[in-house]
Amino acid sequence: MARHEVSMLDDFYVALWRRAQMLATWARGRGRQLATALALGTLHQVRRNLAPRRLLSFPHALVLVWMVALLWGERWVFDSKVEDCAWRNWEKWPKDARPHHLIFVADPQIIDPHSYPGRPWPLNPLTVLVTDNYMRRSYTALQRQLHPDSLFFLGDLFDGGREWKTRQGEFVDPKWGSGRSGEEKKWVRTWHRKYGEDYWLREYRRFSDIFFSNWNAGGDAPGPWQRGRKLVASLPGNHDLGFGAQIQVPVRDRFSAFFGDVNRVDVVGNHTIVSVDTVSLSADTSSFKNSHDLRPIYGPVNEFLDGVQATKRKAVQEELSVWHDIDRDLRFGHKVEDVENADLGRWPKDPGPGAPDFPTILLTHVPLYRDPGTPCGPHREHWPPAKPAKGQAGPVIPDHRNAISVSAGYQYQNVLSEQDSVKLIKSIGNVVHVFSGDDHDHCELVHSSSKGNVREITVKSFSMAMGVPTPGFVMVSLYNPVGADGKPVPGAPEATLQTHLCLLPNQFHTYMKYVTYIILSLVLLTVWALLVPVLGLPPFALEPERRATVLPVFKDKAKAEPPDYSAHHRHHHHHRLPSRLSAAA
Repeated sequence: MARHEVSMLDDFYVALWRRAQMLATWARGRGRQLATALALGTLHQVRRNLAPRRLLSFPHALVLVWMVALLWGERWVFDSKVEDCAWRNWEKWPKDARPHHLIFVADPQIIDPHSYPGRPWPLNPLTVLVTDNYMRRSYTALQRQLHPDSLFFLGDLFDGGREWKTRQGEFVDPKWGSGRSGEEKKWVRTWHRKYGEDYWLREYRRFSDIFFSNWNAGGDAPGPWQRGRKLVASLPGNHDLGFGAQIQVPVRDRFSAFFGDVNRVDVVGNHTIVSVDTVSLSADTSSFKNSHDLRPIYGPVNEFLDGVQATKRKAVQEELSVWHDIDRDLRFGHKVEDVENADLGRWPKDPGPGAPDFPTILLTHVPLYRDPGTPCGPHREHWPPAKPAKGQAGPVIPDHRNAISVSAGYQYQNVLSEQDSVKLIKSIGNVVHVFSGDDHDHCELVHSSSKGNVREITVKSFSMAMGVPTPGFVMVSLYNPVGADGKPVPGAPEATLQTHLCLLPNQFHTYMKYVTYIILSLVLLTVWALLVPVLGLPPFALEPERRATVLPVFKDKAKAEPPDYSAHHRHHHHHRLPSRLSAAA
C-alpha cells in the first residue's frame, strides 16, 4: 500500500474516532437531558390521556366498537358460520357410530389476469387480496372447526390456468370449436406473451399457500377408527385444462404433474370414490372428433373407464386386508432377492367380478346431463323454485330459472352429454351418489332411470367472486360398517351416506354493515362535537399545555434611573410662582 494511502486511511480513522467521541460526549450531556425531557413529557401526556373521564369518553368507546366490528367481520364470523355446521348438529347415526367425515370444495378459481382483463392496477391486486383472504379464512375455519378426515376438490382450482403457456410441448389455440369472446380476443396475445410456466408455478404456490399449507390447521390426527387424513385436488375443471376438443395435452400434463392423476380411485370410509376427468372425456363425443384426431385428449380417460371396475375391486380388497389382516394376494413380500431368482409374476390381481364392492361415489367437474328446465331445489341461490299452482304437490317442471342451463360456449359446457353421462354410470357401476362443480351454485336432483336414478349434488363455489353472494361447501358423513368379507355387518344402516350444505359468510352483507357503521359513526361524532361545549364533555383532543421554561425565572436588579429634571423644574416653577405674585401685590 502506498504511503499516501496509509496517511489518508489514518486520517479517516482519526476523524471517525473524533466523531465517536463527540457523539459519546453529547449523549452523556445534552443527549441525556433531551431523552429525559422527552420521557417525562411522554409520561405526562399518557397520564393525562389515562384519566378515567377521558378513557370513558364517547370517541374511545366508538373506537372500541369499531375494533369489535372489524374482528367480527374479518375473523369471528368465519368461525361462527362454520361452527354452525358442526357434524354433531346434523348427523343421524347410531350412538356408537364412528363415521368418516368428508368435505367437497368446488371452484375456488383463484383470481388472476384472466378474471377481469383490463381492470386498472389498484383494483385487480385488491380483488386478489380480498378473495384470497376470504378463502384462506374460510378454509382455516373449516379445518379448525370441522377437522375433516378427507377433503376433495371438484375442479376449477385456477381461473386462467388453461391460458398460461407451457414450457414444453405445442401451445396454440385450436382452430376449431367455439371462438373466444371479443374481450378475450384483445388480450390473448398479451396472456401468451407475459404469462407462461413461471407464472403458472407462482399461481400453484399461491393455491398451495391457501389450501395445502392450512391442511393441518386443526391438527393432523384423523378421527377415531380412520386410516388417516386425505387431501385430493387432482380433479381438473375447464378453467384448469379447457373443455373437450379444445384441451391442450401439455396443459393437462402440467396439471397432473403437480396435482396428481386426473383419473383415480380412492377408498375412504368404506366407500369407493371415483374421480373422472370429464372435461377430457367430452372430446370423445365432440362434433369435431371425425375431422380431427382427438384421441390424445380422450384416450387416457377411456382407458381408465375400461378398467375402473377392476381398479375398484383391487382397492376394496386392499382396504379389507389392512383392517382384517388378510393376505389376498395384493401385497409384495418385504425381502431382499437376487434379481435373477426373484418371482416377478406375483402382481396384485383383480379378485374378479364376484369380489366385494363398496358403495361408489362419482366425482365429475361438469354435472351430468338432465333435461332442460329440471329444477335444482330450494337451496339454489340464483333463483328459488317457482311457486307451484294451487293444489299442485310437486315442483314446477320445467323451471328454467331454478335449473342449470343446458348450453355451451368457448371452453365450457354446462352439463355433460347424455351419452357421456350414461357411459360414466354404467362403466363405473354401483354409483350411489354423484358430486359435481362448475355451476357455482347449489343444485340437487335425482337423475332418470337411464342414469340409475342416482342422486347428484352440484356444490357451491368456495369463492366470493364467482357470482354467487353466499359461497359454501358440502359435508358428507360416511358410515358403512363391514366385515372381513366386505359385506355390511348385521344392524348396519341401509343408507351409508348423509350430506349437509354449509354456507360461508356473505361478504356483501359484511361490507354493507361496514358502510352502515361508517355513516352512523359520522352522525354520532357530529352530534358529539356539537354537545362538547354545551355539556362540558371531554373534547376529542386535549388543549395544548403551556410549556414551562427550563431555566429559572428571576427579576433583574433595578437600574438607577437618571433624575427627571423636567419634573424638578416644574416643581420649582410652581413653588416660585406664588412668591412672585405676592411681591407684585
